Amino acid sequence: MIRNFFKIALRNLLRNKAFSFINISGLAIGMAATTLIILWIQNEVSYDQFHEKKDRIYEAWNRAVFSGKLQCWNTTPKILARTTEKDVPEVERAVRVNWPSNFLFSVGEKRLTVTGNIVDTGFLQVFSFPLLKGDPKTALNNGSPILLTETLAKKLFADDNAMGKVIKIDNKDNFTVTGILKDLPNNTRFKFEYLLPWQYLSKRGEDDSTWGNNSTRTYVLLKQNASFASANSKIKGTKVKYDKDEDPKWEMFLYPISRWRLYSNFTNGKEDGGLIEFVRLFAIIAAFILLIACINFMNLTTARSEKRAKEVGIRKCVGAQKRSLVVQFIGESILLAFIGGLIAIFILYISLPPFGELTDKKLFIDYANPIFWLLGLGFIILTGVIAGSYPAFFLSSFNPSTVLKGTFKAANALITPRKLLVVLQFTFAIILIICTSIVKQQIDHAQGRQTGYAKDNLVYHHLTGDLEKNYQLVKNELLSSGVAKAVTKTGSPLTQGWSDSWGFEWQGKDPNDKTDFDRFCADENLGNTAGLTFVKGRDFDLKSFPTDSSGVILNESAAKAMNLKDPIGQIVKDDHVEYHVVGIIKDFILQSPYYPTKPMIIEGAKANWFNIIHFKLNGANSTADNLKKAEAIFKKYNPQYPFEYNFVDEEYAQKFKSEKRTGTLAALFAALTIFISCLGLFGLATYMAENRVKEIGVRKALGASVTGITALLSKDFLKLVMISFLVACPIAWWMMHEWLQKYPYRVSIQWSVFVFAGCLSFLISLFTVSYQSIKAAIVSPVKSLRTE
Repeated sequence: MIRNFFKIALRNLLRNKAFSFINISGLAIGMAATTLIILWIQNEVSYDQFHEKKDRIYEAWNRAVFSGKLQCWNTTPKILARTTEKDVPEVERAVRVNWPSNFLFSVGEKRLTVTGNIVDTGFLQVFSFPLLKGDPKTALNNGSPILLTETLAKKLFADDNAMGKVIKIDNKDNFTVTGILKDLPNNTRFKFEYLLPWQYLSKRGEDDSTWGNNSTRTYVLLKQNASFASANSKIKGTKVKYDKDEDPKWEMFLYPISRWRLYSNFTNGKEDGGLIEFVRLFAIIAAFILLIACINFMNLTTARSEKRAKEVGIRKCVGAQKRSLVVQFIGESILLAFIGGLIAIFILYISLPPFGELTDKKLFIDYANPIFWLLGLGFIILTGVIAGSYPAFFLSSFNPSTVLKGTFKAANALITPRKLLVVLQFTFAIILIICTSIVKQQIDHAQGRQTGYAKDNLVYHHLTGDLEKNYQLVKNELLSSGVAKAVTKTGSPLTQGWSDSWGFEWQGKDPNDKTDFDRFCADENLGNTAGLTFVKGRDFDLKSFPTDSSGVILNESAAKAMNLKDPIGQIVKDDHVEYHVVGIIKDFILQSPYYPTKPMIIEGAKANWFNIIHFKLNGANSTADNLKKAEAIFKKYNPQYPFEYNFVDEEYAQKFKSEKRTGTLAALFAALTIFISCLGLFGLATYMAENRVKEIGVRKALGASVTGITALLSKDFLKLVMISFLVACPIAWWMMHEWLQKYPYRVSIQWSVFVFAGCLSFLISLFTVSYQSIKAAIVSPVKSLRTE
């Protein structure tokens, strides 16, 4: 029986090679694309779910009113961890993780700038990052320990055993390697290459005792069987309890690890989605792509139904039951899906690396894992059953007496399942075309927004090693050598906000005012270096005005928020330190280009938290020459550190990376959907042409032209595309309207997008069906009528 099944299946496969090739190709592409999306989804939903104690791990968050809105954020005072362990009996351990730090690692003559974290000693008792060497319970406890990832250890020590070796950090502090960490998986929020103990921050002079500075992340491990509700209620009032000056409505809460990655967007103090929206969207896209591939199979199979009608009739006459025919046709479908699955694996193999690069993920398939093959086989069988179910029941339902008499004819009905399936295919494709166009418009809209500063030829470098001590020498030589036209020191890059505060004070401030200001810092010549526009006052100028060290520059939003009628000369206090206003600048984009600019206060040199040197390259020289000379100057005054620069315009472009990735993925899936849909449309065109052979022959015999017959056959398909367009437009509008709501600075949806999508879908469908229409129209009427 099985032998006969394969014999019949292979005969039908080889009899219609072109048909089988198109069928298998559509299924293969659909399965491969669906698998890629499933891999991406699996990576997202598994973020930080590998920790053994994940059910007990939480992150401490704040909830309070600022700038008139109830806001939530996940940075806390450094003192919170020890306080929580003391005050909340349900807490087994609380650990702090500082922001990623870049340090210069020196081993002999080898020097590397490395990114990692400074953590509490209990970090590895909370999180499951396995040590290949060393004891996780004691590795960060004694002396000056440091943990390295396996990759970093090889970079520093090659094949030598790194355990017990000494690493010099920033040319002054020695640390001994006490553990080698297994390289981190790609599905974790942590991205460190090394771990240092928390006491190193204390050694560097950082204060752990204040409640006013929310600058670190605090993670909490609850005891086994402890009540989360009880622990959460006890931590709620911790901030207010110890910081009497704060709003009594200020709350703290614990946020579970299972929701960090996908749900951590908050609006007005309540959880409001997050990346889960994209996960759901891509899950829907994956389901639709696979469904469209199956629909394509159904259309192509039923389009060739008349070719097998007599076979069905004869087999029924000799005693074949409907069930055996259904099994036969579904079996053939599974066989095609199996062949398509093998091709899909090849497609996956060659497309997984570029898809991983596109999604910024290290996606992989463990081909040695038997579970992968079992799931793959199940996926293939499921696809085959879904794709073959309708054709199987359709073909097995033929009446043998009708088909053997030659009177069988599929109805050319107004509404048929095949037409509905094609409408569904093109509806989804048109939705994706519209969405892709609007995403691109939104990106272009934000990119076209005035940044407020001149980012071209603007470079920044971290103030590493001796650069701060030798800053004036570096500055003078950059200017005198003609490398730079202007130089300044700042607290952070112009594209990043590293500090904010709601504690500023000024004359006439409402005691209940909780406006959140971006805090920036600069020494002098910031306006000239960055190309800022002053609307009042002037830039910092320490040579002419030494008191500018205690000056501040406000942006227009800050001046408006303070309601200062004549701001120049007004006093602004920050943590009881007085500054005077020397200038007002136009707003510039410090953070997201999709959101309104926040009020900003730029403090003078008295603030003394400088981390960055910005310099404007001289446009009269080539960029390569400028950078070569700049490197020599930096090496001269900071010989132990590498020259690691960043272009501000390139970093600003990174702000659009996420939206560009979304747009690219939408365009890719739209192209795949259209391609597979066109295969289905091609199948329907074949079916319609075969059904109307006699009609075409009669029309040609009566004088109908090729153009007229082509138009006659094509109009039915264009009607289907028109229906798809009418269905897709309101759905796409609603989807993109909702998506755009998260961007305060957004594009309006234009009618031209829908016209473009409609015209594109019409042209593609017309091009697809014209081949079969023209082919049918040019056949000799004698041949057509004889065939019929």
